[in-house]
Amino acid sequence: MFRPCIDLHDGKVKQIVGGTLSNEGVPLTNFVSARSSRWYAELYKQDELSGGHVILLGPGNEVAGREALEGWPGGLQIGGGITASTASGWLDAGASHVIVTSWVFRQGEIDWVRLGELVGIVGRKRLVLDLSCRIRDGRYFVVTDRWQKFTNYEVTPESLGRLAGYCDEFLVHAVDVEGLCRGIDRELVKQLSQAVTIPVTYAGGANKLEDLRDVSGISGGKVDLTIGSALDIFGGSGVRYADAVAFNREELQRKSAIP
Repeated sequence: MFRPCIDLHDGKVKQIVGGTLSNEGVPLTNFVSARSSRWYAELYKQDELSGGHVILLGPGNEVAGREALEGWPGGLQIGGGITASTASGWLDAGASHVIVTSWVFRQGEIDWVRLGELVGIVGRKRLVLDLSCRIRDGRYFVVTDRWQKFTNYEVTPESLGRLAGYCDEFLVHAVDVEGLCRGIDRELVKQLSQAVTIPVTYAGGANKLEDLRDVSGISGGKVDLTIGSALDIFGGSGVRYADAVAFNREELQRKSAIP
């Protein structure tokens, strides 16, 4: 299934090459929208695209984040710098889930105490763990702090299985291909599909409508796909937003017809 996104940087809806985000310098940017975050949220609501995510890429995005949630209360997840002290506020603002990575990792390892604290505050059913990863020595490791710092946490069936008991979903950006529109990381999609027991959304590299079919086929329908820079509503030419919406409707009809 297609999952929509709203990426916010400096208070604007943008599409950025993920691996270029840092605390210094200007990231490579594919697209800056003249439309508001609320406009995108209302569009997704109109087309019943639930389960999309709003990502705050650094400071200065809180107002735009809240505007998105106001556009579709209960229909969007939100992540980016969220901690145990701020998570409830975002849920109160209308997020269906909070998405967390960096706050539950310290010194390259998962802080299980912090994770337990977060689950105690928001509940497992309203938490999404972002396990966005990069390749090192042929293996996938979770990265934090705007995807710049490697952790020691490898994405494996065992690690995903352990974390599945703490959250409702996983969000996984393939950072090495994020924003490049050069194709999905099929190996990562395959590994995710073999490991997950809860919903998972993959993001990174999608550049054509067939990628939706490929992800669905590779994963047996277990992995959803976010398309960003390739979408026409984000200035792309690879995928028409209307076609992605139609794909979801066809999939829902197909699934409803299965006895």
